[in-house]
Amino acid sequence: MRSQPTRRRPGGPRRPRPALSGLLLLGALLYTTWTAEAFLPTGLSPLTTYVSELAAEDQPYGTFFRTADLLAGLLVLTAAVGALVRPPRRGWTTAGWAGLALYGAATAVDSRLPLSCAPTADAACAAREAAGTVPWTHSAHAVSSALAMGGALLGMALLTVAARRGAGEWPALARTGPALVGLELAATAWTLASVAAIEAGRGAWALGAGQRLQVLFIAVWTVVLAWSLAAAAHPAERRG
Repeated sequence: MRSQPTRRRPGGPRRPRPALSGLLLLGALLYTTWTAEAFLPTGLSPLTTYVSELAAEDQPYGTFFRTADLLAGLLVLTAAVGALVRPPRRGWTTAGWAGLALYGAATAVDSRLPLSCAPTADAACAAREAAGTVPWTHSAHAVSSALAMGGALLGMALLTVAARRGAGEWPALARTGPALVGLELAATAWTLASVAAIEAGRGAWALGAGQRLQVLFIAVWTVVLAWSLAAAAHPAERRG
């Protein structure tokens, strides 16, 4: 007697491809290449400069940092699109992956719209920026950076909610996601307050430190998501 094939319950969970976790992990690692500034003579202070200033056109290692950001964005975008095209998806999960897709796409675009110089470290650059004589990419870069951060926050928050509501499918993200989202929001608030302080002429408020924490928490959260996807793809190993 032939056994009946097992049918998947409509709308039920579906194991993600292990490839998605690999793409996310590589993307997260490339997104943290700014940490190489600890070993490279960039001439920029990590306490007062934007991370994106490392990739400015006039910086000695700009090409390296721009290439890393491009690859990071493309890898995350590919993973997010790969997750979105594999239904069924719940509302929280779909919106969360869409946020990550925006984050990846905007990060890749951001790397193609570099600053021409480093305004927080170069007074002449800051003066040109204030006078509006810098290339249009400065304004475009600000937009793409904001979209990348917005997409990352959206993806982090919604996929963490999905993990909490997912009946144990992504236990690592369910446990640590809320704390990482909270830390990300705090770092984002620090960064925005620092930008406001600079514009008001009240100092930098350690802008660089706040923004570096902001991008670091995104990368750490992405690693946790990658780990969760890998564990969901191999449930027997997770239980063992």
